Amino acid sequence: MKILVTGAAGFIGFHTSQRLLERGDEVVGLDNLNTYYDPRIKASRLQLLSQHREFRFVKADLSDSAALKALFAAEKFRRVVHLGAQAGVRYSLTNPRAYADSNLVGFLNILEGCRDSNVEHLVYASSSSVYGANVLMPFSVHQNVDHPISIYAATKKANELMAHSYSHLFAMPTTGLRFFTVYGPWGRPDMALFIFTRAILAGEPIDVFNHGMMQRDFTYIDDIVSGVVRVVDKIPAPNPGWDAVAADPSTSSAPYKLYNIGNNMPVQLLYLIETLEKALGRRAQMRMKEMQPGDVPATFADVDDLVRDVGFRPSTPIEIGVERFVNWYREYYGTA
Repeated sequence: MKILVTGAAGFIGFHTSQRLLERGDEVVGLDNLNTYYDPRIKASRLQLLSQHREFRFVKADLSDSAALKALFAAEKFRRVVHLGAQAGVRYSLTNPRAYADSNLVGFLNILEGCRDSNVEHLVYASSSSVYGANVLMPFSVHQNVDHPISIYAATKKANELMAHSYSHLFAMPTTGLRFFTVYGPWGRPDMALFIFTRAILAGEPIDVFNHGMMQRDFTYIDDIVSGVVRVVDKIPAPNPGWDAVAADPSTSSAPYKLYNIGNNMPVQLLYLIETLEKALGRRAQMRMKEMQPGDVPATFADVDDLVRDVGFRPSTPIEIGVERFVNWYREYYGTA
């Protein structure tokens, strides 16, 4: 089937597009190729995708309503995987308008395109950041998430609310995926594993926030993509047992669903660094720092719903995933 993947030149979008192409789908990839991080890695990802006959790339900005309207009208997508967004918690502290343009206006344009062309299913990226000030672990989609602590998190929470409105008003099936710290080959250069690897190989110190006591539910990209593709095929239906008095945030009387997608096994930051040191064969010089604004001390995904509904089973240990990332990094950047 013909599927639109937004953010196709991005980390998760690239891998998701590859998996869909490998199983025989036709993929139209949309991206604006912005310079939030080095666009050369985005170009390399697109070069690989372009080797598939059933892939076409469209350069456009999500906030360009005319371009999005024309694209949906011309292509008649059957399903949409919306992974394009302005990412990054810390960047949102100093550049909030970029998040309003991409994550709010852009998401509205995606919703309108799906409505106008009767898309069967919209799957979109939310984030573990929506849990914000929540402290009850593991994080569950059945908890309310009303206290985001960054603009980025607030826009992702807003996306979930906007999606529900469209599901309710227009019976449009939508599924939100709250991603938990995705890593692996072709990863984002602004993420910790990438930053640490580059610095350690260059003999430079790394900043270790919260004195290394941070915990993250690091999830390997292959496990993530397996879950995303399974969800694409699982069109949500209205929940006939949904109770408006004791409302479950993860479901609705509309065709709407939310899932966590993570490893369900938090790893302490210091252990990640130790694992990376072993894979690189080098020691890290660590500068211990306090926790940054907008950050949370730990993330931990309850994925029971995703396991039950689509058979999601993350299976890549952090040691294996980090080794695969390092092998890719050395090959891509030509480091000995």
